[in-house]
Amino acid sequence: MLNPLKVVIAGCSGRMGHALLECVFADAELVLHGALDRADNPQLGRDAGEHLGEVSGVTVTDNVDEALKNADVLIDFTRPEASMVYLAACQKHHVKMIIGTTGFSAEQKLVIEAASKNIATVFAPNMSVGVTLLINLVQSAAKVLNEGYDIEIIEAHHRHKIDAPSGTALRLGEAAASALGRDLQDCAVYGREGITGERDPSTIGFATVRGGDVVGDHTVLFAGIGERVELTHKASSRATFALGALRASKFLIGKNAGLFDMQDVLSLR
Repeated sequence: MLNPLKVVIAGCSGRMGHALLECVFADAELVLHGALDRADNPQLGRDAGEHLGEVSGVTVTDNVDEALKNADVLIDFTRPEASMVYLAACQKHHVKMIIGTTGFSAEQKLVIEAASKNIATVFAPNMSVGVTLLINLVQSAAKVLNEGYDIEIIEAHHRHKIDAPSGTALRLGEAAASALGRDLQDCAVYGREGITGERDPSTIGFATVRGGDVVGDHTVLFAGIGERVELTHKASSRATFALGALRASKFLIGKNAGLFDMQDVLSLR
């Protein structure tokens, strides 16, 4: 790469923002071009690398147009409402976008899909290379364990996560459902309480745990008679998501439009 990729980070003062900044500073193929956060954030006007002991020369701002001017890519791990604002701005400035935000409505997902006709976009509920591989493994397992095995998805995250089940858990459910020729919307069970009756073998169940500082744990359980197959991924650091997002950013070089996910980034299809 002759010139470093000019990266803008949204939510730069948050937990994921800090992980992204650290990884950008460590990658010679990337340069921090802009750092965005909310208008009420106390870090506004300060150097984005200050907390890491870095002098980046980029100040944290809430001015989206200013941050995106002449940028190559925006990386967003914020919240759906903010992501929609950033998406519109990226279209205006012809800036590519990496979306790791979760909790989007069906309507918001359609907006992202429409926007990708104008700007190249990687949209994935989990940017981890390991989770991307897990999705493929779940599809393969579901095709083999297609009769006599009940599928349950268990996920755990920190106490601050606002959506449940996680976007990753839902993506794993979609992977299993599609391999079985089902629609997750028709077969998902998101909670059990009281006298529920026997388990419907065609369903895919979800269990959610929230507490402490758990970065992200996901297990897909195939429970049969006399045996269980468990596929598990545990994230011990947000760096795994940040590194995946940076890999996705480089994947978009030379692409002007299109909607991609991490399966595309890792050439798994």
